[in-house]
Amino acid sequence: MISQPSRHCTVELQALPSRIGQVRRIVSAQLRYWHLDPLIEPAALGVTELLTNVHRHAQPDKLCTVEIELLLDRLTVSVHDHDPRFPEIRDADTTATCGRGLAMVAAVSESWGVRPDGESGKVVWFTLPAPAPAAAAPVRPLYDAVLETTRRHPVDGLRPEHAPARSAVAG
Repeated sequence: MISQPSRHCTVELQALPSRIGQVRRIVSAQLRYWHLDPLIEPAALGVTELLTNVHRHAQPDKLCTVEIELLLDRLTVSVHDHDPRFPEIRDADTTATCGRGLAMVAAVSESWGVRPDGESGKVVWFTLPAPAPAAAAPVRPLYDAVLETTRRHPVDGLRPEHAPARSAVAG
């Protein structure tokens, strides 16, 4: 049994530095909308690293699609690009200033991977465990609310037996 429906968001963009910041804000806003605030920081960091890789390395173009999907207790963030070459992961402790993005993604995520996407291109993805949804406040049945309202503001034909007649009600 699925306790909550899947949620899905897709953004297509050119992986340029100015657009990477915008997508980071879009992902953050979407997760806030889904009430997944604890996932904002790792998801935004991960998507930033993946988009930076597209910007630096993808050929023949920088066109890509970012997809975030929540299914049950797992958030998956993926970036699709048109370069069939798989990225290389480097040690996060290396002194090089580049090439550590996937090590950072691996460090903040539950899992990550790369898969081919059609004849040309690939998808680089990572997952984060989603927190359990907050328990919803109990909702009173509608008829209870209607009954309470009619006791306070009786209307002919809808008032309880012992409510005063309409003419006796002040106001």
